[in-house]
Parts: sequence; structure tokens; C-alpha cells
Amino acid sequence: MPPQGPPAPQAPPPPDSTGHIQLPPGGPVPIPVPHLADSGTGAATLAVLLIGPAGAGKTTVARHWAARRQVPTAHISLDDVREWVCSGFADPQSGWNEHSEAQYRLARRTCGFAARNFLANGISCILDDAVFPDRPVVGLGGWKRHVGPGLLPVVLLPGLEIVLERNAERSGNRRLSDEEVAGIHGRMAGWYGSGLPIIDNSKYDVETTARVLDDVLARSIASPPAW
Repeated sequence: MPPQGPPAPQAPPPPDSTGHIQLPPGGPVPIPVPHLADSGTGAATLAVLLIGPAGAGKTTVARHWAARRQVPTAHISLDDVREWVCSGFADPQSGWNEHSEAQYRLARRTCGFAARNFLANGISCILDDAVFPDRPVVGLGGWKRHVGPGLLPVVLLPGLEIVLERNAERSGNRRLSDEEVAGIHGRMAGWYGSGLPIIDNSKYDVETTARVLDDVLARSIASPPAW
């Protein structure tokens, strides 16, 4: 038999048709560029972290804001992702321990990866979480590591009476005791003086709060807060 030559080169694999875009390494979210001709955030692609206590209206406002933007925008709720765990779910109301702490950390990393994937595919996102000012490493610092330096944090902090009323309307494991709500609200007050934008939505409905949020974010794009 005559000697055989090298094997024929393989044809390249077909292009990925799923729409997935490879995430860039490290710090994937740049500071958004302001669109001065637009009102509010306009067509800017951005990542937002909406901070606040239970009952502040974070999830409702985030969903409303995302649904009414001019450009594709996703809402990522930390609580929703945390509750993906069905068997073995660690409910903090049954006692905070290493299991509930680990599940919160895992949920935050999952949300961060989801946000990066949306942004890499040209879709803005807004995340909501009860981040405490007295825990910077696992709070803002963690979100900045997971999402990137362009993340824009905003605090939603109505008065305690409003938060208690809204919490009383909740059900299941998302409803907290009045003592827990008061304690969380008191810790959240530490955001005053932090330099982060704070919205007191005590007298705002959801639509008004979302509009104020968009105005606050537009100012943050033009002059990012130091955090």
C-alpha cells in the first residue's frame, strides 16, 4: 500500500446559533456612556443595583422600571434566585446560619453571572437586594466583583411606618416580623452619608418611584457615585 499522507483537516464547527456571547474576562461592565439628548437613562445599556429593606418596594419598582425602558432590560431578583433551591432551602427566618449564608452568597454569584451574560448580549439589567452598609465585603463589594465596576447602586428607603405596612401585606417566608423589619430598616439608615443616591418613596406610587429612579440613574451616569 502506498504511504498515507496526513489526515485531511476537519471542517470548522458550525457557528453558535444560540445567541451566546463569550463573556470578557474580569470587570466586564464598563461605566455607561451618557446620552445627553435623551431624557432619563435613554438608550444607555447599564446595570443597576436597587438596595432597600424588606417592604421598600424594590422588586415591584425594579420590574416596573425594566418593563418601561426604551431598550431591552432584564430584572433579576435575588430572592427569586435564592428560592430556586427547593429541597434543602435554608430559610433565614428559621435561624441565620452557615447554610443560609452560603445560599445567599451562591444566589448573589448566580445573579451576577446572569447580569454579565445579559449585558454581554446587549441587554441592560436591574438587580434588587437588601445590602447592608455595615457589611461592605459581602454587600456592595461582592456585587461589584460579580457584575463589574459600572454597576450603579441606588438605595430605596421609605419611612419605617410604610415599610411595616407593606411587609404586613406579604405572605410566606418573605413576610418578616415587625421587630426584624425595624432592625433591618435601622441598619439601612446607615446609607445616609455614604454618597449613594437615596430615594424616599414613602409618598410615591410605583410609577412615580420608577420615574424618579430613572432620573437618579441618569445623574449617576453623568457623575458616577464613589463607592
